[in-house]
Amino acid sequence: MAMALSAYRSLMRSARIAFQGDGPILAAAQVQIRNEFRQRASLDPSDESVPAAIQHAEQVAKVLRENVVQGKKIEEGQDRYKLRIHEHTERGDNESIKTAGSGSGGCGCR
Repeated sequence: MAMALSAYRSLMRSARIAFQGDGPILAAAQVQIRNEFRQRASLDPSDESVPAAIQHAEQVAKVLRENVVQGKKIEEGQDRYKLRIHEHTERGDNESIKTAGSGSGGCGCR
């Protein structure tokens, strides 16, 4: 039960971080999180699907926190956007982009 509560709180926190400043999307995410947890609230803690569900919730929280970046159009009529990158956003080193296409495969796909 404590692990499920921790995963729930982590998901809610991650949604607030990912969707800060976008009230309707944040509200929809929170409703979705609540609904998913309510659907599984009646599961017996000894049920074998519980650890997998908790792990899934923790993974979703990590993706929301580290990989979801919102963009906002900065000028009408132009395709320019300002991205809201925060302290939790995962930043790569672009090595895969630099090395893409350098092999004989052509597209760099693997």
